[in-house]
Amino acid sequence: MNRPDYTVLVVDDDFRVANMHAGIVGALPGFVVGAVVNTVAAARQALATTAIDLALVDVYLPDGSGIDLVRELHCDAMMLTAATESATVRAASAAGALAYLVKPFDHTVLAARLAGYARYRRILAVPEVSAREVDAALDALRPTPATPDRGSAAASPTRELVLRAVHGATAPMSAGEVATAIGISRATAQRYLAALVTTADLRMQLRYGTTGRPEQEYSPIRRAP
Repeated sequence: MNRPDYTVLVVDDDFRVANMHAGIVGALPGFVVGAVVNTVAAARQALATTAIDLALVDVYLPDGSGIDLVRELHCDAMMLTAATESATVRAASAAGALAYLVKPFDHTVLAARLAGYARYRRILAVPEVSAREVDAALDALRPTPATPDRGSAAASPTRELVLRAVHGATAPMSAGEVATAIGISRATAQRYLAALVTTADLRMQLRYGTTGRPEQEYSPIRRAP
């Protein structure tokens, strides 16, 4: 049975930050970007025309408060913000935010929170849950940092090829470049790259060209010896 896609609205006044967050969302299996907007008004317009499961919302927006926007929502929300005032954190929680991520954060932190959100939704997809399942659902919203699954990597030759291609490159690679380098389809490369992002083996960032939408590119995460 295929898992559902969760549609995400990204709301941030900085278009580059908004596109970065959208890139992380789009790299994860089971998530799709519904809209990327920079104001409260644009968010309201997107919500009126698109069924959204989860909104990623900044606190400070040009035309209002992200916390006030979260209070209006009929979907789930997480705050992604540089605001660290205790009163703001409490207000976001009272408004219904499921998580509060302080910028700047590593892309793997958001990837882990989104994966946890997917688990939260799957656990609560039935009409009634046990006390243990309630605990499991809420725990899923605060995941521990991902640990690379070395056994899985060894058992998957394609995953290992993707990882080696990125580690062996002199510059970050796109999914299309990885696909060409090792002879697989772009969709397959994208799937393995997304998995390597969620296990903190690779870093995803956006490559900006002179025109068009930015492209996702991948590079190794260098760990201390």
